[in-house]
Amino acid sequence: MIKAGIIGGAGYTAGELIRILLLHPEVILLSVVSRSHSGEFLYAAHLDLEGDTNLKFDSAMSRHADVVFLCSGHGKSKAVVEGNTIPESAKVIDLSSDYRIKGEHDFIYGLPELNRDIIKTTNYIANPGCFATCIQLCLLPLASENLLNKPVHVTAITGSTGAGQNPTDTTHFSWRSNNASIYKPLKHQHLGEIKQSLEQLQEGFHQPVHFIPMRGAFTRGILATCYLELDESADTIKKLFKEYYAGHPFVTVSDSSPDVKRVVGTNKALIHVQKEDGQILIFGVIDNLLKGASGQAVQNMNLMFGLDESLGLNLKATAF
Repeated sequence: MIKAGIIGGAGYTAGELIRILLLHPEVILLSVVSRSHSGEFLYAAHLDLEGDTNLKFDSAMSRHADVVFLCSGHGKSKAVVEGNTIPESAKVIDLSSDYRIKGEHDFIYGLPELNRDIIKTTNYIANPGCFATCIQLCLLPLASENLLNKPVHVTAITGSTGAGQNPTDTTHFSWRSNNASIYKPLKHQHLGEIKQSLEQLQEGFHQPVHFIPMRGAFTRGILATCYLELDESADTIKKLFKEYYAGHPFVTVSDSSPDVKRVVGTNKALIHVQKEDGQILIFGVIDNLLKGASGQAVQNMNLMFGLDESLGLNLKATAF
């Protein structure tokens, strides 16, 4: 059994990790660290876990952990990694943005549909961002065939959980309900990792990716629309997508335009391709907390430990 630990255990991504790992057939959830909740039951922070576990939050990570998930938030993981608070032999999966961009570190970018083989051999994973995951899944097959030769346009909308658990002016119910807004247009922080992955598949990729992020009046899910000029037919592109994702268990190329309810609560991604007025349009949907965060982290853990990558992730959508 894999002995798992979580650092930063009180937030949304940690809550989803706890729920998945408690039911994973090859995992023992050994330690969940939270300075603000140390000594309290996990269900003090995650109320829906009451009756499911009597584990309590720890103040420090167990030295017996085989894998540690870092959920403390952006800018905090480096201090944890460099602070000798993780067992030396443990594999590490970081859900923050600290190690997603290549540099002087040992972390591998953990998008299985891009780096599955190398993920199997590494001890350090930088889990992708939620917008970045959805957008990349819409574009990777095109990059793999050097087809991204015109500017790429992206509009994507996310639920309020994408902003984290701490309430802000743009996440509280009275503002978010019956509302929509644009934020960080053309300069969202996920653009760096998106371009990095596209360059990895398409050598010399230099086209701009014009990304308009939006906040939606719902809690979970991402819907991305990507489009660019292409001469190829929709059928040709659809065939390319199906060939690229053959063998990747969580990505389905759909014949119908997807909506977020079809994936919320799951680790699935649905992709749809069509062509209008010389533009190839690719629509993608994921659950931002699962395929966009914690579900993908467990998918990476499975690969790192030589397990079936879908183990423990056969989750149920709620379509109504």
